[in-house]
Amino acid sequence: MQKLIVQGGAKLRGELDLQGSKNSALPIMAAAYLCRGECILHNCPKLTDIYAASRILNYIGCKCSFADNTAVITSAQSGHTAIPEELMQEMRSSIIFLGALLGKNKTGTVSYPGGCELGSRPIDMHLSSFRKMGVDIKEKFGRITCSVRKSIHGAKISLPFPSVGATENIMLCAVLADGETVINNAAREPEIKDLADFLRCCGAKIKGDGESSIVIEGVKELHGCEYTVMSDRIAGATYLAAAAAAGGEIIIHKACVGCMEPFISLLDQTGCSIYTIDDGIYLRSGLRLKAVRDCIRTMPHPGFPTDAQAILMAALIKADGTSVFEENIFDCRYRHTDALVKMGADITVLGKTAVVKGVDRLYGARVEATDLRGGAAMVIAALIAEGKSEITSISHIDRGYEEIELCLQRLGADIKRE
Repeated sequence: MQKLIVQGGAKLRGELDLQGSKNSALPIMAAAYLCRGECILHNCPKLTDIYAASRILNYIGCKCSFADNTAVITSAQSGHTAIPEELMQEMRSSIIFLGALLGKNKTGTVSYPGGCELGSRPIDMHLSSFRKMGVDIKEKFGRITCSVRKSIHGAKISLPFPSVGATENIMLCAVLADGETVINNAAREPEIKDLADFLRCCGAKIKGDGESSIVIEGVKELHGCEYTVMSDRIAGATYLAAAAAAGGEIIIHKACVGCMEPFISLLDQTGCSIYTIDDGIYLRSGLRLKAVRDCIRTMPHPGFPTDAQAILMAALIKADGTSVFEENIFDCRYRHTDALVKMGADITVLGKTAVVKGVDRLYGARVEATDLRGGAAMVIAALIAEGKSEITSISHIDRGYEEIELCLQRLGADIKRE
């Protein structure tokens, strides 16, 4: 069992190249399954979720290798169309492979996905959308079996909520379908656009990505291509929040500045000096942070991202004043607060609202990561606490951060993995 050991109190200074986006690389890897020939994906982060996706691809018939942040995926003409439960349980976004299986083979069997426990993340929108496209679906004993009698056809689909996963799954199913598919109330996250850009490079006909309505015209086949995955905006937010909380100054390179604006605009309220140019972000934080004056509400993009909620909260637990959070995406995304309170934070949670009153001091403690972003929040709290902290169950953190301890060491943090 590995853990992170953090000695708090060090200011963070230095420069950091941002890793590739986990939330973009995973659906793009699934999309590569649809293509004839070879796909070369650069800037894939070295994460346990990426390795899990590689294992799924190899099982369903691809030849997938990964080295030096580059995934090389060659899709086979035939292979398994049923993904074992143990592979599905390795990551929360594994359901994305169902759309790819249907798009290519018109059949597929999966189980419900695993990953972080963030409350209900129903896949009803995924399944109801597939049914509108001509897919017969049977659910029994936790297994979902899909088949198509004639062909998968385009459809007009209006999502009740702009779900990222459902939007991606429909796109993967629709690019090789007969006719036109329209997704209304589609997710507008930058990762959706990155997936669409990749698919267009492979020959897909997609327009409207980044807007609330996406139109996909099915094509006969897709070909391989060489593509670079976008940078990870949530990892960027994490290192900015850590530097803001711990003091000092950092420069983040290879950042998607526009994508991070919802986070940067709130962090700017804390009194940090933040400057952006091209793909670089500079932050200086010398004095005690100020509380964010507006209620911090998590919303679909272009609103404040739910993935950054715990991260910003950790930065504000020693801020001057009171900050209020409202979580509108997941039911159980305040599980990290118990660990922060154990370290001395003053946080009151009532339903979907969390009230954070800034405290003068935090103290090192032994805490357990509850999920990916909650674990990152504990690392930030440990950086600004007095004394030593131990963070266990860091397999959650490794799902989304490429060698987080080495990145923070480069910035001057006293942190190590044991």
